[in-house]
Amino acid sequence: MQRREFLRNLAGASVLTMFSRHALAQGNSNTAQDKPPNIVLIVSDDQDWGDYSFMGHPSIQTPNLDRLAEQSLLFTRGWVTAPLCCPSLGSMVTGLHPHQNKITSNDPPFDDVGQQHGPTTWSEERIALRRRMERLYTESPTLPRLLAEKGYLSHQSGKWWGGHYSNGGFTHGMTHGDFERGGRHGDVGLSIGREGMEPVFDFIEDAGESPFFLWFAPFLPHTPHNPPERLMEKYADKHESMFVARYWAMCEWWDEVCGELLDHLEEKGLADNTMVLYICDNGWTQLEDEPGFHPRSKRAPYDSGVRTPLMVRWPGKVTPRRDERTLVNAVDLAPTILQACGITPTNDMQGINLLDQEALASRNTNFAAAYTHDHVDIERPESSLQYLCVQEGEWKLILPNTENTDTDYSQLFNVFDDPLEQNNLAENFPDRVNHLRSLLRDWWFEGESACIST
Repeated sequence: MQRREFLRNLAGASVLTMFSRHALAQGNSNTAQDKPPNIVLIVSDDQDWGDYSFMGHPSIQTPNLDRLAEQSLLFTRGWVTAPLCCPSLGSMVTGLHPHQNKITSNDPPFDDVGQQHGPTTWSEERIALRRRMERLYTESPTLPRLLAEKGYLSHQSGKWWGGHYSNGGFTHGMTHGDFERGGRHGDVGLSIGREGMEPVFDFIEDAGESPFFLWFAPFLPHTPHNPPERLMEKYADKHESMFVARYWAMCEWWDEVCGELLDHLEEKGLADNTMVLYICDNGWTQLEDEPGFHPRSKRAPYDSGVRTPLMVRWPGKVTPRRDERTLVNAVDLAPTILQACGITPTNDMQGINLLDQEALASRNTNFAAAYTHDHVDIERPESSLQYLCVQEGEWKLILPNTENTDTDYSQLFNVFDDPLEQNNLAENFPDRVNHLRSLLRDWWFEGESACIST
């Protein structure tokens, strides 16, 4: 099936309304306080949804994140919008799905020079395309821009694909975006956590009495898997594969870095008026016999690629509890943050306020898509589409776009009974496949913003 035929078939039946936008308008109107809360968004990088002790991992120890989970509204069935870092992070900062903001892939299309010499040698044309990708961040109403309306200062640290931090509306940051000095996906910003926390702590100090938004996305537990020796020794005998043991040690190192930040908020007397949110950008299943990830994890539409725990801590405002069933999404972060700060989410945001009990009770679906690593055409998100996926209740459907994948069949899983998605039930339940397919069709075209060519 060619791409146009795939999209045409997806559009075939009548359009249904996917998300009830009025839920956004009915968020907690009394959430914003006289003194606006500080906002800290913590983003893990390349970590499986189960690789925390609070998620039941038998070997990985994450005491700091365990404590955060106990103090938070914890959703164990969160999804990212795409199982690849650039589009996933783009959704977090804009509140939009990749096919809405056009941030679908990590890199621009390859040209002849790139194909011949590899990704480290880029032609002027490809660099220009990278700059076009960066401008996508300037064309979206990002969280820093929207929060600035309420006097927020904002700081970018860690992973960031949008060039200079100011492209995202941040008032402060670490990523310079100088392509000649390695400004592809974070440059100097990637040192945070691995090489200390001073830039973040300095920003918090300099913010003074101003409310602040902190984008904290260290390059952890992402490769290179080079944990401190003390942690490597701790995990060396916990798995027969040194590759897995190193990754597990990285997960605890990441936990330690998060602990430094959380402890600093406590020490400075800021924790009580700070909303802390936690999410991972995409999954990672470490191979046992070599470096790298399993093909059903990062970049794939399976739960090992898109699923993540999601937490919200706000002392005195959010009652801690563990939610094992509600389906939540990375696009819910922006509406939650904005409404907590007394700002109305934009009309294009499909997410819900995670502090709105009515909205949570009505949420029964989750949507995501997987795209090619490199854009096919930056201006046409559908050109890079590989898979669409939806979950309704316990049922999850994955649809391939065969022009960009080797798969030509639908996959239906009961992810509550079959969490590893091993048993494809599509042939057994054709009516359910058709129903979920209609949900996908209506969601995709509702969010197209004139980007989709039908």
